[in-house]
Amino acid sequence: MSATIEKAAYALRPMREHDIPRVSAIECRSYDFPWSVGVFADCLRAGYCCWTVVEADELAGYGIMTVTAQECHILNVCIDPRFRRRGYAGLLINQLLESAAAHGAKKAYLEVRPSNRAALDLYLGNGFSRIGERSGYYPARDGREDAFVLSKAIAEGSK
Repeated sequence: MSATIEKAAYALRPMREHDIPRVSAIECRSYDFPWSVGVFADCLRAGYCCWTVVEADELAGYGIMTVTAQECHILNVCIDPRFRRRGYAGLLINQLLESAAAHGAKKAYLEVRPSNRAALDLYLGNGFSRIGERSGYYPARDGREDAFVLSKAIAEGSK
């Protein structure tokens, strides 16, 4: 069964500084090793592409990406556990890729934990392919976890 948008009252919009506490709260509910508030603030200050999805005035998730030299790197896509399985992660990925294309990127990259099967399936289902592995990339409860490196070509005007 594929995820679908259950409610029509959602919006995609750029992340704002006042979103950071809610973004950080979602991050902490979602990951054992969350980014700090300072990392999110630094991403905004550095001009990274930072997007949110909002449902009925509640922040449901966010995506963060860098774009340089005709490449983008998707750094973080996260949906609040209360809003999962509604298609929001796919919407954020599409928004990030559209933003990357608008900035001239031709190729997208990201890392994902092999143990995060839902995220891996999401990315593969959105046209990403596994191109490599980074040994010991992520912190884990029992030491370190490898990362799969995924990539996707970005067509002009892509969605």
